[in-house]
Amino acid sequence: MSTSATSIETGLITLRDPRSPAAEAYRTLRTNIQFSSLDKPIHTLMMTSTAADEGKTTSLANLAVTIAQAEQRVILVDCDLRRPGLHDIFNAPNEHGLTSVILEQGDGLLPLQSTPVPGLRLLTSGPLPPRPADLLGSRRMETLIERLRGEADMILFDTPPVVAVTDAAVLASRMDGVLLVLQAGKTRRDRAREARRLLEKVKANIIGVVLNNARLETGYGYYG
Repeated sequence: MSTSATSIETGLITLRDPRSPAAEAYRTLRTNIQFSSLDKPIHTLMMTSTAADEGKTTSLANLAVTIAQAEQRVILVDCDLRRPGLHDIFNAPNEHGLTSVILEQGDGLLPLQSTPVPGLRLLTSGPLPPRPADLLGSRRMETLIERLRGEADMILFDTPPVVAVTDAAVLASRMDGVLLVLQAGKTRRDRAREARRLLEKVKANIIGVVLNNARLETGYGYYG
């Protein structure tokens, strides 16, 4: 195994310790998403939070691993154009990515990067733009989303906290589903309510909440 692959496994519980309660929780999340979409399949799923450092990027990466392990083609897209983090988790270069595709306006090959997880590819953020919300709300972004739909069974989008900036709300209306990440003992209830209000205002399909750092009653410690 390469050093890069070893480093990635260290950062992802679903690879480092696949039998742990936390890894099992991500597989349960994957199953719940599948059952929530029996009537209307979910191909595009966005994850956001109420504030920074609530674990949304790590949660999304672990979810992507479990979906790929279920033999689905998955693309992870970093739409957090303020504090991108997926390239760090997967030790990937970030010179070209989402913003590059949108600015180039071409139909060339997408700069999708392979990962050590079979079936999982990554589209990093690329160079950070001056006005992220304008870029994410553009027609070019809509065209890119449709293009990605043809490339994978599931496309997962990481976005900034929905309460902090408008980026996530702009993108949410274009997603089949949205997951809101909260952190036990940290997320304020008023912020959680505000996040829900902002997402409902744009008619986002909120399919559930991911609660990080919650103590398990069975005594297995913490999830997240």
